[in-house]
Amino acid sequence: MINEEDEPAVMRWWSILSLTLVVGFVVRLVTVWMFTGHPPVTAKGLRNQRPLKTLIVLGSGGHTAEILHIVEKMNFKNYSPRCYIAAVTDNHSLAKAKRLEEEKAGDDSKQCRYYRIYRSREVGQSYITSIGTTLFAMVHAFYLAFSIQPDLIICNGPGTCLPVCIAGLVLKVLGVRWVVMVYVESIARVRKLSLTGLLFYKLHLMDQFYVQWPKLQQNFPRAQYVGRLM
Repeated sequence: MINEEDEPAVMRWWSILSLTLVVGFVVRLVTVWMFTGHPPVTAKGLRNQRPLKTLIVLGSGGHTAEILHIVEKMNFKNYSPRCYIAAVTDNHSLAKAKRLEEEKAGDDSKQCRYYRIYRSREVGQSYITSIGTTLFAMVHAFYLAFSIQPDLIICNGPGTCLPVCIAGLVLKVLGVRWVVMVYVESIARVRKLSLTGLLFYKLHLMDQFYVQWPKLQQNFPRAQYVGRLM
């Protein structure tokens, strides 16, 4: 039992501990932001040590076609195992990914993993109701990210990637895994970034940020212009 005389001292210690944890978290968050885009030596050395466990976020329709076109050009020996994630309402993207894997990787495609995630916002959904769905999607994304613990996340714009990349940031901040995150803006974006791309760009969340049109790179100079990938 704690005596009444001891309560002020206990409260002071709890206050000091809470403040220390908050300050430590903020310092770690700032450190991660400082190194974003310039991964530590241990993270860059992963590629020479072993293949990178890669999480590929699929959108739908054109987004899926674009990201799978990029995946098709990858050296699968350097990016393995590959994990694909798509929205629960997307009935086609994972099937397309499986076909690509079977055609290119053959028997090695059995090492791939496929996941579904709740979307933070559906097309046409109001922003008010999307608050609740975003929070639910975040919880689900955290569960998947901590289960998979990827070395690399690749995405190209759909809202599905927002909670996944935030979960990747949390893995970095907590020191669980340094997740290198790569964003490729859709070829449909010529002068303005998508909403997801704009959030990632403004918050400096991506280690690599690519655009496919020179005008878009001029408007957002921290992005890297790579030309048309399709």
